[in-house]
Formats: sequence, C-alpha cells, structure tokens
Amino acid sequence: MKETKGMEAMEIGGEGGGHNRQVDDGSVDYRGRAALRASTGGWQAAFFIIVMEFAERLCYFGIISNLLVYLMTVLKQDVKTAAKAVHEFIGVSTVTPLLGGFLSDSYTGTFRMIMFSSILYLLGLGLLTASQIVPSFKPPTCVGNSCSGSLEQHKTVFFIALYLVSIAAGWQKPSLESFGADQFDDNDCVERRKKISFFNWWFFGACSGVVFGVTAVLSVTGHFGWGAGYAVPTVCLGLALALLVIGCPYYRYRIPQGSPLTPILQVFVAATAKKNLPQPSDPSELYEFVEPGRSRLPHTSRMSFLDKAAIRDQVETQEMKKGSEDPICVNYNPWRLATVTQVEETKQLISMIPIWFAVLIYGAAVSQGDTFFIKQGFVMDRHITPSIEVPAGSVITITTLSIVIFVSLYDRLIVPVLRRLTGNERGITILQRIGIGMFLSIAFLVAAALVEKKRKDSPEIISFLWLCPQLILNAVCEIFAFVGLQEFFYGQVPRNMKSLGIAIYLSVFGVSNLLNSFFISAVDFLTTRGGQTGWFAEDLNKSKLDYFYWLLAFLSAVNLCVFVVFARRYSYKRVEGPLNGVVVDLPDGDEDGH
Repeated sequence: MKETKGMEAMEIGGEGGGHNRQVDDGSVDYRGRAALRASTGGWQAAFFIIVMEFAERLCYFGIISNLLVYLMTVLKQDVKTAAKAVHEFIGVSTVTPLLGGFLSDSYTGTFRMIMFSSILYLLGLGLLTASQIVPSFKPPTCVGNSCSGSLEQHKTVFFIALYLVSIAAGWQKPSLESFGADQFDDNDCVERRKKISFFNWWFFGACSGVVFGVTAVLSVTGHFGWGAGYAVPTVCLGLALALLVIGCPYYRYRIPQGSPLTPILQVFVAATAKKNLPQPSDPSELYEFVEPGRSRLPHTSRMSFLDKAAIRDQVETQEMKKGSEDPICVNYNPWRLATVTQVEETKQLISMIPIWFAVLIYGAAVSQGDTFFIKQGFVMDRHITPSIEVPAGSVITITTLSIVIFVSLYDRLIVPVLRRLTGNERGITILQRIGIGMFLSIAFLVAAALVEKKRKDSPEIISFLWLCPQLILNAVCEIFAFVGLQEFFYGQVPRNMKSLGIAIYLSVFGVSNLLNSFFISAVDFLTTRGGQTGWFAEDLNKSKLDYFYWLLAFLSAVNLCVFVVFARRYSYKRVEGPLNGVVVDLPDGDEDGH
C-alpha cells in the first residue's frame, strides 16, 4: 500500500462526522487510498476482527484449560512441574507480543502481522494434532508390560507445537486488538465513544471464545480423544482466518512509520547533547512542528530535563531563518533537535512505567484461575446430575460465562449512568477502573482461601459450586482491570506505537505468570525444608493452598496501595489536533486528569 499524499482539507464532521468523507487519522483503505468514513471502519469492520479474536481465544483456551491435566496424566509430570510449565507457556505467550507489536508498528503493519502469525498459529495447531494421530509422534501406549512409542519423542513434538502456538498467539494478539481499535477515528466524537465500547465488546468476544474453548473443545476431547480435541481448534482458526480475509475491503489500515522507538531515543540523545543549554523561560520558544493531519501534545512542566531536546541552539535558529518560513522544508538533525510533541510522548512513556510495575502482582493473582483453581475442581464433586459430570478444566467456565453476562450489563447499563453522574466519557477514569479491579482481586483471593479451607475441613467431598464466589468475583475483577489496562496502554502511548502499547499491556501478564512461577518455586523451597510437607503437596488435601491464597491476598493489598500512589500522580495524555486550522481537544485518555 502506498501512502496517500496531498489529501484534501477535511471538514469537521460535527457530532457524527456525517459530512466528513475521509477519516482524520491518516488511515487508508485496502487499495492505499485515503479511507472513507462511510465505507470503511466502524462496527462493520470490527465484526470480522472480533470473530477472529473469538476463534483465537477458543484455540488458546481449548489448549490451556486442559494443559495441566495433559501434563500430569499423559506426560506424567508432578503438580508443581506441570503448574510451572503452564505459567511458563502463558508467560511466553504474553511476553513475545513485545517483539510482535514492535515489528507490526515499525515495518509490517498490523494486518500483515496478523496474517503471518495466524499461519504460524495454524502450523502449531496442526503439529499438535499430528502429535496425537501420527504413529511415530503419538504418546506411548502400554498393554501389560509391553509399550509402543517413545515418550521423549512425543514430548519433543508436543512442546515444539505448543511453543509455536505460544509465539504465534503472542505475535498476533497485539496486532489484532490494535487493528480492531484502529477502525474507529479518535478525531470524531461519535467514533471515539464507539471505540470505548469496542474494548468492552472485544473482551466479550474474547471471553465467548474462552467459554467455547473450555466447554466444546474439552467435551470433544473427553468423547473422542486428544487428537479430535486439537483438530477442532485448528478448523475453527482456519475458518476465522478465511472470514478475516473476506473483510479486507472494509478495514482501515495504518501505514507503518518505521521504528516507534527511534524518536524516543532521539529525545534522550538530543537532551543529553544540550544538557548545558539554559532552560527557556517561555515554553513557546521550544521547537514544535507537526505535519498536516497529525495531532500534537501540549508542553508540560514535568521531567524538564527532556525539554532541552527541543531547545534550538544558535546554529539551528539561523538555519531555520535562512531556510524557509515553511518548517517542513527546514533540514535539521533529529538527533540534535526534537519537537515538543516528541518530548511529551517520551515523558508519557516514562510516566507509564510505574503503572506497569504496579499491576504485576495483580497479574500474578488472576493467573491462579489457569492452574490451582482447576486443580481444586479436580478433587471436588463436579456432578450436575448423577449422570453428568463437568470436566475439571471447564470449571473456569463459570468465570468466562460471568464475564459474558456482566460485560454487556456494564457497557449498556452502568456506563451510561456513570457518564451522567461523573461527566466522564468513560463513566469513570481508566485508572479508577483498573484500581477497582485490583481491589476485587483481593476479594476473590480471600474467597478462594476460605473455600479451600472449607474443602479441606469438610468430612465429605464438597460440590465444585463452592468455587462460584471466587470465580464470579474474578470475572467482575477482570471486566474492570483487564479492559481498563487495554484502554490505558493503547490510548496513552504515541500514535505510532498502538500495537506495541497492546503488547506492553500483554507483557504485564507474561511477566506476572513468570513471577507466579517464581512464587511457587520459592514457597515450595521454603516450606519443604527439613523434609516437611510443603504448601504444594501432590495430595491437595495435605497441601496448604489456602495459605498461598492468603499470601497473594496480602501482597495484592500492599500492591494496591502502591498503585493508588502512582495513579494519583499520573497525568493523562491530552492531544490537540489541527483540523482546518482549528485546534480542538482530542482526549486519548481522561480529560479530568486523575
């Protein structure tokens, strides 16, 4: 696709942008022309992308919901090793998006990255299926003392396939989500409000995929075996990919502008080079130029050292006076002089770092649903009727079903009421939403500890329905925090870093899962010294899993206090965009600051 140059001046479209034929954010259509508002983007395009997310989550959770069981029963791993392997798989899936998001924003563009990662995903799923049906790849089968097949060979093929899926999921997810959000123009107030709803419905589609992944796929696995259980996700992803391609004429595409990290690095280099220059008393003396159609960030007084990158020395001032009255014609060294907008984008990224660190413990807390909650369900009575038993891996369906129900209620009922009460476009600010989710994570960990204590002390096997409080609280917690984190890391990063912003959001949970794996290892090491039975015994009745939940609840409470401190100090990005010479406020974040 070729970037469209010399676009006509665009009219302000009013409340709905009805008179605005072209979108205002520089997007193009599939032929490389300026995207038209009426025929591209919006919900007509987002539908195809949400369907793809539905299929991807079905595949991912169809694998992960039964992964602990597979590792323990087929690969004969103990519970600690299996739990660590699951967290490491999730960790890779949510750390690799950093590379995928960077390549997407810098070179390939979001759509090409989605296509490449989807093909890699299908290859991994196909290899998983082959590991169950190709005779030389299958796990060993034993009749009496005679066994056929090699467990080591099966492990090799299985883990290669598993990590192909993990890497592909990691590369696809940031591009897919940012591509969906890019279908709505921030410069139009109606489309901007639809984008806020998009994140809620994106989460709805993702969780619907999770529901089918942990019910339909597990049901097929239970009735027809592991091979059929891996074949179903393969077919579903293939169909969704075909549908995604059909939607090509409806999408809005962003053209990659090169490495989004280069302008950030240029600010640091320029600021260091000019560290001895005096700070101007008037911020208007700092250099600023924004190309037509681009938005700019107003100057702020924080991190004033970086402002020196935008100070023009005598040589640069003379060059600009001699060169042209048109700043775009002036030739200057970007490693010596940065614009105010570049400087402010750099400040914004730096100010987001404490928030990223402050949500890591939260990510470790919610990751229990993929391992120990399933392990709890394993030793509880899962019968709905005497003849119908829920698979252990499907226990977390209670969480995803709750999300599917509550997210629509939140978007359609709660948000409109909050908008009227607070005057905020989102109902509550992004960081308030995240903070509420973090508080609820403490509540579900306390509920999990109490239920586990009840289960161990009960003389009889109790029903898995006792897990409902912690699973439902987990669902409400995710509706607030997960969606809030998506909005935060997508909306607060620079315009050319949207995929990388989603990748940074995903990396929270990648690092959190690795952190959780470390917690398990450290706690197991400390509690098994001297030959004692540790907190993670093979027999769950002899373990002290409730102690681990109390530990996480305490850490989460301390962490929430840290988050509140950072959140109160955070300043949201305020964007100003020149449209036909008129400067308007285009809030990527929250207008009320905190």
